[in-house]
Amino acid sequence: MTKTMGYRDWRWLALWWQNVFLLWTTIDGQTRYSIPEELKQGSVVGNLAKDLGLGLSDIYDRKLRVASEAGEQYFTVDAGKGELVVSDRIDREALCGQSASCVLPLQVVIENPLQSHRIEVEIRDINDNSPSFLTREINIKIPESVGLGKRFPLESAEDADVGSNSLKTYSLSKNEYFSLKFKEIKNGKTVPELVLERPLDRETNNFHQLLLTAIDGGNPARSGTCQIIITVLDINDNFPVFNESLYKVSLKENSTKGTFVIKLIAADADEGPNGEVRYSFGSRTSDIVLSAFDINDATGEIVLKRSIDYESSKSYLIDITAKDKGVPEMEGHCRIQVDVEDVNDNAPEIVLTSKPSPVREDAPTGTAVALISARDLDYGENGKVTLKLLKRSPFTLKPYFSNNYELVTSGALDRESISEYNIEITATDSGSPPLSSTKIIPVSITDVNDNPPIFTQPSYNVYLKENGVPGSILYSVSAYDLDSGENAKISYSILDSKVQDVSVSSYVYINSDNGSIYSMHSFDYEKLKVFQIQVQAKDQGSPSLSGNATVHVFVLDQNDNAPAVIYPSSAALGSLSHQRMPRSAKAGHLVTKVTAVDADSGHNAWISYRLAEATDASLFTVNLYTGEVRTKRAVSEQDDSSQRLLIEIKDDGELVQSSTVTVSILLEDGLHKPILDLRQKAAEPTKKSGRITLYLILSLASVSVLSLVTFLILAVKCIRNSRSSGSCCTRRSECDDYKNPNRNLQIQLNTDGPIKYVEVLGGDMLSQSQSFRSCMSPISEYSDFTLIKPSSTTDFKEVISVLDASLPDSTWTFESQQVSRVKPCSMFVFSRNIKLIFHIQCFCAFEGIYHWCVNLFGLSSLYAIYIKNDVNKRQINSAFAKMFWVFLSWPCFFTVLKP
Repeated sequence: MTKTMGYRDWRWLALWWQNVFLLWTTIDGQTRYSIPEELKQGSVVGNLAKDLGLGLSDIYDRKLRVASEAGEQYFTVDAGKGELVVSDRIDREALCGQSASCVLPLQVVIENPLQSHRIEVEIRDINDNSPSFLTREINIKIPESVGLGKRFPLESAEDADVGSNSLKTYSLSKNEYFSLKFKEIKNGKTVPELVLERPLDRETNNFHQLLLTAIDGGNPARSGTCQIIITVLDINDNFPVFNESLYKVSLKENSTKGTFVIKLIAADADEGPNGEVRYSFGSRTSDIVLSAFDINDATGEIVLKRSIDYESSKSYLIDITAKDKGVPEMEGHCRIQVDVEDVNDNAPEIVLTSKPSPVREDAPTGTAVALISARDLDYGENGKVTLKLLKRSPFTLKPYFSNNYELVTSGALDRESISEYNIEITATDSGSPPLSSTKIIPVSITDVNDNPPIFTQPSYNVYLKENGVPGSILYSVSAYDLDSGENAKISYSILDSKVQDVSVSSYVYINSDNGSIYSMHSFDYEKLKVFQIQVQAKDQGSPSLSGNATVHVFVLDQNDNAPAVIYPSSAALGSLSHQRMPRSAKAGHLVTKVTAVDADSGHNAWISYRLAEATDASLFTVNLYTGEVRTKRAVSEQDDSSQRLLIEIKDDGELVQSSTVTVSILLEDGLHKPILDLRQKAAEPTKKSGRITLYLILSLASVSVLSLVTFLILAVKCIRNSRSSGSCCTRRSECDDYKNPNRNLQIQLNTDGPIKYVEVLGGDMLSQSQSFRSCMSPISEYSDFTLIKPSSTTDFKEVISVLDASLPDSTWTFESQQVSRVKPCSMFVFSRNIKLIFHIQCFCAFEGIYHWCVNLFGLSSLYAIYIKNDVNKRQINSAFAKMFWVFLSWPCFFTVLKP
């Protein structure tokens, strides 16, 4: 026995085949799927991962998600299989109504990196709705006098399905009087009409009952029924007739309450009550129409009861009935189609599809930041939206399909300048007048290690007292980094370098966290006066960046050295220094000179001499500053022939250091006679000494002429250069560091007694100072000069004090205030450009030559040795050698002062 397949079985079979043959296509680069409506939850729409070219791991790692533009979330992604599945009931009629095409647009958003894909899911209609009538019963009153062929419009059935599943035809139950025919109206719909086939006879049959069936085109077909009840009336044989069966009216959606819509007129050929017409909405009029429109039953005028909205309903179909007052009533019908015209009354809306992610400050141009879409509920030009950025920023909008944009970078980013952008986007439609809306999107910039640490100073000067405690802090350097987080964390270190051939790390170490520099041991000024430390600040970024600074450490002198006696030397003669003095010596006679030096500097090296003990304190005195031992009075016969002096030598430090020297003096008779003889012999004029004097005069004349020519050449050159540079000495920048031109040239000369010496002292407290001593042998006055050594040599940057040796009767002090022609620039160039200090020695034959040299060149710091020569007192030895040094001195001097 064969089982007949029922209607329900056919329906499920059709659904199964539709689900099996699921189609997806790609149109214009978009993925499209097609599914029937009413699929069960969990039904597979398509393999989304495969179609987008993604791996299964990308779904979770890149946070794939699906956003529906319809509002409801009908689909989800199976993370395990990468399939797009149905997550909620899909009713095509609820989504798209009577639209022929029903497409759900979906947006697939993938992060890391940010991507967006648009897919479309077409919802296919299934025959799940039966045709239905608004009313289950239609009442028609027909006068018996109606002629054959008269048509009576019937209510149309509605079917929510579309296409082949929509309403196709009607059928009428069998009867003798009426048939069913169809009439197409202007909107393409078919209206059933009841046609009278036989004359009606109220006396025979005044009541007819028919069944109207509406059938759709589905497989299997579905149907709906409505009962038609026909009442046969007595003669009122003229119907109210409208001018047109369909009226079309247009209204703007901003029309207000009370706006006039249309006035209807229906004519009735009858007279009296049978010709009086009343207007009303049709019995099948929906509540939406009744709430929006009102009709005057006497005049047929239709007005608005409330405002209308194009976005809610684009058109209204209104059925109007015109009835007369005859007995029985006759009625006419018409339909009004009210089309709502769109008005630009909706501002565009900006929708943030994907929240903006933080952007690295080194992100390349074109990096996607966020996904943005725009929509406008208006229609046509009023719904066209344009997005733009209001403020200038390194971002721009990049469209990638209709009303969808990517916010991408368009320029270089710098977190240190701007760490967060509030991007203001304006959406403007094309309506008249246009409407717009704005939205602010915050975008934060993440830091990249692109700034090295910077020290607060490029170099630091640290002044450190010698003999300090090891481990004490020297200085704290500080650096800052414009970056943030780990990129701004700074660690400090000392770069390896050498100080006196020893690694600097053996002298100091640094705290890597706070930049504090500590000493490893105490420092000795006499061994190390200045050294440099290269400090590096390094951040913890990847890759790390660093910056350097130089720390200049100046060791300051402390009074930790006692004065050391260099003359008279006691190394060869034991603890005593033996000196001889004639008994004929007068008051002020120079017996000897005690000379001491102090390894310290500044005030700590200022030495003073004092006679601590003496055999006869009334006979001798010691100069406080020079250490000269002289007689207070003439020597008498009663004085002991052996005198013992204990001389104390002290410095000027805070904690005074001192030393002593013992001088033994023997008083002898006739000690001066051999020397006087020698002087007399040396003073006797000879032919040889006359020639030497002549040669000396010629040499001095030659030097003077050479000097004059040289100065003329320099003057001409200075005049030419002054026109362009304005300075003959040197450039202004080379003179800026000269702050204190107050320099002293002190020359101490002594020619009395058995010791002949001269001291030249120059400089001030802040300048480079040196002192030279020239001594002549006490045995012979014919020997040349012996330059012992500078009493102090040090670096240009150190602070040095100069011993100010002065005596009223034997010192000539040449103050810088006395020389109005001193040029600081010349002095600066002289002291700065010469690495090895030039000691220009002016050997002058006559006493006035030295004055001429100093006043001419204006050098208060000139290191010269002044020799007081008296032709009547002494003979000049090696005159040619002295003149040779003079010739050598001038070119060197002019080379130094050359502009």
